[in-house]
Amino acid sequence: MNTEIVSPNASIPMSATLPPANRHNQPTANQGRLRVTMTWVWLAVIAVSLLFIVRALPAQEALRLLQDTVADLGMWGPVVFGLAYLAAGLLFVPGAALTLAAGAIFGLLAGTIIVSAASTLTAAVAFLIARYAARRRVAELAGRRPRFAAIDEAIGAGGWRIVALLRLSPAVPFSLGNYLYGLTAIRFWPYVLASWAFMLPGTFLYVYIGHLGAAGIAAAGASPAVQTGRLALLVTGLAATVVVTAYVTRLARRALAQHTAVIRSDGGERRSPRATPARRLRLLPLVAILLAAGAVLARAQRSRLQSLLGPPAIKLAEAYPERPDGPIFDHHPFDALLRKHVSAGGWVDYDGLTKDAASLDAYLVSLKTAPWDELGRDERLALLINAYNAFTLKLILEHWDGGKLKSIKDIPAKQRWEAVRWDVGGHTWSLNQIEQEQIRPKFREPRVHFALVCAAAGCPPLRAEAYTGRRLEQQLDEQARYVHQHSRWFRYAAGSGQVELTRLYSWYRGDFEQVAGSVLAFAARYAPPLRAALDAGKHPRIRWLKYDWRLNRKEHAP
Repeated sequence: MNTEIVSPNASIPMSATLPPANRHNQPTANQGRLRVTMTWVWLAVIAVSLLFIVRALPAQEALRLLQDTVADLGMWGPVVFGLAYLAAGLLFVPGAALTLAAGAIFGLLAGTIIVSAASTLTAAVAFLIARYAARRRVAELAGRRPRFAAIDEAIGAGGWRIVALLRLSPAVPFSLGNYLYGLTAIRFWPYVLASWAFMLPGTFLYVYIGHLGAAGIAAAGASPAVQTGRLALLVTGLAATVVVTAYVTRLARRALAQHTAVIRSDGGERRSPRATPARRLRLLPLVAILLAAGAVLARAQRSRLQSLLGPPAIKLAEAYPERPDGPIFDHHPFDALLRKHVSAGGWVDYDGLTKDAASLDAYLVSLKTAPWDELGRDERLALLINAYNAFTLKLILEHWDGGKLKSIKDIPAKQRWEAVRWDVGGHTWSLNQIEQEQIRPKFREPRVHFALVCAAAGCPPLRAEAYTGRRLEQQLDEQARYVHQHSRWFRYAAGSGQVELTRLYSWYRGDFEQVAGSVLAFAARYAPPLRAALDAGKHPRIRWLKYDWRLNRKEHAP
């Protein structure tokens, strides 16, 4: 359609005969260049802000939580995921995030199959709702979108071919389109089959991107050569997929331009006056400012965001040298308390410990004077483990209330793991800081997770003796072997296709992978049947054992 208005008595456009006052209202070339420049500036601010927000979010922990949740569901995992996808699609929630997640959780092939089935089911259900259950409401919604009249006319003439082209070139959003197609004359099965077949390219692309992101996380702990090779192969495949998808989309737009007025012949969308580019661009500064503020807030609250989904991923390293001639801290008072009040299996007599609270307090006071800066590697780690366990016992006694406390989680959060109140060698830390800042990044020792005890029955057993620098290697090895010999934390039968592990392996997966290459490889060090299975090329599926947060009191002993 020609947009120029021509005077009946002249052959030149009316716009050329505007009076000077109106002509001055038209944007100048400099204003146009400034508008373009500012558009790119705001887009750059948005892109950088999104990058900072994503980096501040616990993406790795969120991905692993999703993976673990699905793994817990076993064969029902894909079903539950598909139902969530169906609900999101029917409620107009964009499915891109779920499609990306499918690639990360299920892998490229399974993710594509699951999302393809779920999206097709969503399209079918929405179609039936629009056609038989909510026709009037959807028709009212469609009436407010002028482009639907053109789509309806085109589908009437071209049938499933137009639906196929629209699926390849999404002129209509997925969720809305599913309902709108139900108002057209197209039959159900041609619609479903066309939707399934022609949504596949986009589905595969998004699943591929999600799979690539998961592979990047998985490669984070690998050697640089392995990481580079693995990602290079995936990026090359992704680039090819993007090119093919873009080419197919372009072909679809051209084909649509021949059938409907929704797409102009030059490939751009026809917009109604209410959605002019100028009006849309006025939203850019607001969006950019809000995202920039969100990025600053996310950066400032990064540790809190990380804590929402469990412990953060940390690069293990050895920060302290051995000092054979260095000082030795005396843990005998704590050793005596543990031998007296901790039974086999790590169960604690808290009533009895309450009567010895003064002795526990005296040991905590002694920790303040520990020669922190002079201790060697093993002495320092033994000190931190004992301090963490002793402080946890003290925390339980403070809230014991005659045995009414049922779980450490019943203690208010601010008084629990984040409370900065515990003194070790003149340094005041929280329990989380001791574990996440003083132990994990400074000792390449995943076995520490079998020694730190948070007073829960699901924790590793509290050892009935204090750790010492001189015997630390032996004690950590014994703790790891004990954990893998008891069904509270480890279950595997020779020849079985499934291994059940304590959730410590899930929460601190990266620590174990950095040392052994994988969770199963680390567990196999202490489980000969599992080692034999891995050596034979078998890879049992992991199932996480339920974590028991009841207090590790002697009354809960089996």
